[in-house]
Amino acid sequence: MLMLIQRIRSASLWTRILLAAFLALILAIGLYFLPPIHDRLAWRLESAQNQIYYFFNPPDEAVFQPGEQTLLATIVAQTMQAYQPAPTSTRAPALPTPDASLPTLVPTATSTPLPEFVQLEGVKYEHQHGHNNYCGPANFSMALTYWGWSGSREVIGLAVMPGNTTSEGKPANKDKNVMPYELQDYIAENVPGMTSVIRYGGDVDMLKRMVAAGFPIVVEKGIYEVDLNGKFSWMGHYAFVTGYDESKEELIYQDTYQPPGAPRGNNRRIKYDEFIEGWRSFNYVFVAVYPYAREAEALTLLGDYADEDWASRHALEVAQEEARALKGIDQYFAWFNAGTSHAALFEYVDAAHAYDTAFQLYATLGGDDSVRPYRMLWYQTGPYRAYFYSGRYADVINLANVTFETIEPDFLEETLYWRGQAYYMTGNTQSAIADYRTALEIHPGWGPAMQALQDLGF
Repeated sequence: MLMLIQRIRSASLWTRILLAAFLALILAIGLYFLPPIHDRLAWRLESAQNQIYYFFNPPDEAVFQPGEQTLLATIVAQTMQAYQPAPTSTRAPALPTPDASLPTLVPTATSTPLPEFVQLEGVKYEHQHGHNNYCGPANFSMALTYWGWSGSREVIGLAVMPGNTTSEGKPANKDKNVMPYELQDYIAENVPGMTSVIRYGGDVDMLKRMVAAGFPIVVEKGIYEVDLNGKFSWMGHYAFVTGYDESKEELIYQDTYQPPGAPRGNNRRIKYDEFIEGWRSFNYVFVAVYPYAREAEALTLLGDYADEDWASRHALEVAQEEARALKGIDQYFAWFNAGTSHAALFEYVDAAHAYDTAFQLYATLGGDDSVRPYRMLWYQTGPYRAYFYSGRYADVINLANVTFETIEPDFLEETLYWRGQAYYMTGNTQSAIADYRTALEIHPGWGPAMQALQDLGF
C-alpha cells in the first residue's frame, strides 16, 4: 500500500487526475446500486438513456412499408376506390312498393328517456403514479372495486404486469401496456362472481345508457401528453367512464394519469366530440365489467352490442364510413380500425389489406412525433395477426423490427411473441425461441410465450 501511495505521488498530474476520476467512477457505481439511491435514480437514468436514444433514433422516422410491393399499389388503389363516397344525386330515390303478403310492423315503445345528469357514487379513485405504466391496473381496479372487490391496482398489477415490479417489490419498467383481454382473463381466473365483455364500435349513446343504469365502462383511447422523456406525443390511455352531463355534452371519467400541473384525475370532464376523437384511435373499444348476478340486465342494456360479431361488424362499418369522410391522422386511424374489425371477424386477408392502406397513409403524415402515433403497435397487435394468418411472415418480422425502432429497450412482449411465431414459420427456430424467452423476461409467466416454448419442447 505504501509503495502504491508513493507511485501515485510520483505520477504526473494528468495521471493522478485520471486515476482520481476512475476511483470516483467506481465509487459512484457502487453508491448507485445501494437500494435507497438506486430506487430514486434508476428511472431518471433510464429516462436519460431514452432521450439519448430518441435523439439519435427519432421514433417518428420509423416507417413500415408492407411487402409484396408489386401487388400492394394495386391493392391499395382498389381498396381506396371502394371507400370513395358514392356519387350524390338530387333526385329522391324511388320508394319500394309494399308487399301485401308481409305482416305490417308495429313500432315498439320507446325506452325511458335518460336523465340529463348522472355521476355514479361509490367509485374508489386510484391513480397510476408510483409505478410505471400502471394505467391499466389502476383503471381495472376501479372497475372492480366499484362492485365491491377488495383489491387494488397493486394486486392487479402484480398479476398482469409482473415485470413492472422487482422481487423486492420496487417499481420496474418492462411491460408497457395491459391489453383489454388481460383484464378479462384476470377476472375470469381471480374474481369469483364477476365477468366482463369486450366490444369494438362503442359510441357515446351506449356509454350514457350503461352509466345511467349503474354500469361504468372502461375504454381505451388515445391522448396527446408530455411523456416521461419530455416528448409531447400520442400515447394510449385507459379511461373509466362514470357519468355524463347532457346539458354540457360532457362525459365524466376517472383519469389515472394526472399530468403535472393538472387538477386531480377523479371526476374529470371531457366534451363528447373530444372524447370520440381520442377513442377513434382504438376502434371505439370498451370493457363492461359487472357481476354475474346482473348479467341479464347488462346484456339487455348493451342491446346489439351483446353480440360480439355484430359489434365488430358495426365497428367495421363505422371505420369504412370514417375512412371515406376523414383526412390525415384520423383517416389513418379509420383504416387501422377497419383492419382491426376485419381481424376480429377472422377476415385476415381483408384485414391485411386495410392495414396496408393504413401504413401507407402513416408514411404520409407529418414527419414529427407530435403527429405520427409511433406507439400504435405498443397497444394494438391486430396487424401481426392479420399478416401472420395471411401467410405474410416476412411482413410480421419487418413490422416487429420497425416497432422496436420506436422503443428502447425492446419491452413489448406481444411484438416479440408474433415475431417469434413468424420466425418459426420461416424455419428460424432459434430466433423464435430467443424471442419467446425475452418475452417471458418482460412478462414472467405469460401464457402465450410459455405455450410456444412448450410446443417446441422447452
